[in-house]
Amino acid sequence: MANLTITVDEETLKRARVRAIERGESVNQYLADRLREYADDDGERARRRASAQRFVALSEELSGSSHGRAWTRDELYADRLRQRG
Repeated sequence: MANLTITVDEETLKRARVRAIERGESVNQYLADRLREYADDDGERARRRASAQRFVALSEELSGSSHGRAWTRDELYADRLRQRG
């Protein structure tokens, strides 16, 4: 494993250490994970972007309508209420 040295002001590092402790992680591990993501194959990012675009297109194509119908809370949760009873 290689080492990397970065320069950051002390206040930023202090806040980062506090946040890392709150999250149960280390600043080093956080930075290593972000660097790994940064270095990842752009192909994966392109696949995610294409997938998101397909999802948006599909949602626009299949936009449904309630035709003015409004449901009450009881109607929406009727199945759950029957299961409990």
